[in-house]
Amino acid sequence: MLYPSRLTQLAKNHADVVAAALCGVLLLFGWFTLHIGWVGLALLLLPAAYVVGGYESACEGLTTLFQEKELDVDLLMIMAALGAAGLGLWQREYSFIVDGATLILIFAISGALEGYAMRRTERSIRSLMSLTADTARVLRDGQEALMPVNTLQVGDRVLVRPGELIPTDGVIQEGYSTLNEAAITGESMPVEKAIGDTVFAGTLNGHGALKLTVHQPPESSLIQRVIRLVEQAQTETPPSQQFIERFERGYAKVIVLAGILLVLLPPFLLGWSWETTIYRALIFLVVASPCALMAATMPTLLSGIANGARQGILFKNGAQLELIGQVRAIAFDKTGTLTLGQPEVYKVIAADGYAEADVLKVAAALESSSEHPLGDAIVQAAQGLQWTAATDVQAFPGKGIVGTYHQQTVTVGNANFVSQTTQLSQSLIETAQVLEQDGKTVVWVAQGQQVMGLIAVADRLRPHVAEMIARLRALGIEQIVMLTGDNERTAQSIAQSLGLDQVYANLLPEDKLHVIKRLQQQYQHVAMIGDGINDAPALAQASVGIAMGIAGSDVALETADIVLMSDRLEKLEQAITLSRRSQRVVKQNIVFAIGFILLLLLANFGGNITLPLGVIGHEGSTVIVTLSGLRLLKG
Repeated sequence: MLYPSRLTQLAKNHADVVAAALCGVLLLFGWFTLHIGWVGLALLLLPAAYVVGGYESACEGLTTLFQEKELDVDLLMIMAALGAAGLGLWQREYSFIVDGATLILIFAISGALEGYAMRRTERSIRSLMSLTADTARVLRDGQEALMPVNTLQVGDRVLVRPGELIPTDGVIQEGYSTLNEAAITGESMPVEKAIGDTVFAGTLNGHGALKLTVHQPPESSLIQRVIRLVEQAQTETPPSQQFIERFERGYAKVIVLAGILLVLLPPFLLGWSWETTIYRALIFLVVASPCALMAATMPTLLSGIANGARQGILFKNGAQLELIGQVRAIAFDKTGTLTLGQPEVYKVIAADGYAEADVLKVAAALESSSEHPLGDAIVQAAQGLQWTAATDVQAFPGKGIVGTYHQQTVTVGNANFVSQTTQLSQSLIETAQVLEQDGKTVVWVAQGQQVMGLIAVADRLRPHVAEMIARLRALGIEQIVMLTGDNERTAQSIAQSLGLDQVYANLLPEDKLHVIKRLQQQYQHVAMIGDGINDAPALAQASVGIAMGIAGSDVALETADIVLMSDRLEKLEQAITLSRRSQRVVKQNIVFAIGFILLLLLANFGGNITLPLGVIGHEGSTVIVTLSGLRLLKG
């Protein structure tokens, strides 16, 4: 099989540049031959320049005309160029044919520059997602074999050597290392990973060798989902761009009608010659075309999407980049969003005659057989103590757990559950009430007929949440609320510590959705941030749904409009700031584009600009607007 040469590949990937260059060469030789009097050769070279430089635009314009029954900018440019050529042949002023070819050339160069700008945006997005390995070292029957990543199956064991990319999402079975997760989270600080931790495809292994177990198909890995979402974001058109495209189609019709009137009326009303009238009408077609206005939005939004992805903020489409800067109210889920979603033992209170270590050991003996998050926290806290697992363990969902430990019946659970078999002391009841008012969950521990003590468990707030809330208020967010299925007491405690405006507790998933609807009636644009399956309805209802990338469930990630890849809520402030910056750039571009069109129109009718000069001004403004949008790729 023959592979194309590098030159052929470059020509294929940059066909617009090659066409513009060839058009320029043909135009140069056509002008030169016309200048020295070889009119026949000039009339061969210049039409060739028209065809080479204008073929793509003509095809696009005609396709739009016949398939969508609409006029677009490409067709206006071709009409103006052909009009100049026709005028030149009619009047035998062949310099007009050169002017038309110059229009085609500058239009082709502008298209090539815009294509380069958009490819640069695409490369910037793609470079964020390029850290994907093609092969993985699979361990089977004690043998190591290199296999394509797409052939991996759930349950395969994969070896990752120091300095290698993680080929697919997996769970560490052996080894310890630090991983650079910048490709996924946007965070440059390495993260420590040990047995039982999840690692993600595209992250870079540090100095330790790791053995992983594949726990989901490679195509379902986090980085593959991110790539698909970014590709989707590039194909979807945001509302502002949709408006501009609708405006362009109506505007093009007005320009054509105005151009016809400009051809017919000035000779009778102003006494212009037909040659001058047609020439000025052609210039009008060029300078009035809304190319710069069309380029005001999409390059800016795509650059913003690329910038966000580099910071660990994934916008699924340009519409969400626009909307997040307009939100007036934000609703936060509690567990896993404002908090880490990892309960920890806050305090152990032993009853008279018992030690705190005894309370922990007995509770851990039962909870080691439980899958409840509170039980996991208790077992983790008791890791340094000596104990064995209880027997005859029976769980009562929502209440507690009962089992046998050292030949005695042990009960662990909430106060109502434990009080069914054991008398609770008043002093411990009062202590438990204080802890619950402070937002802690209290677990009672009883052995036989005696209460051994209490274990207070709490879910820690994410670092710097309070500062983040304050900065959101500084950005002008009017209402910040918390939605949770947790009890009112715990929710109020957290809300007070963070300075939230309102708390909605004891909510079911549909309740969260109804709260979002009420907020939208009052504030119109509302953002919802969550991580769990129970948050999905509210995320879908919100004007902008935001999911936590690492802690978030698959359903939340698929439903949300924006994903915070590093699970850092501070990124929310950056997302809002980036959105507002992008909207400022879009507005600046629109004002500049309209202003330049008006300036060129005045110059055409009040001055004496030539067709090439009008084209340079028109296409130059388009390039400036496009490059202006690319500013968002930086910072």
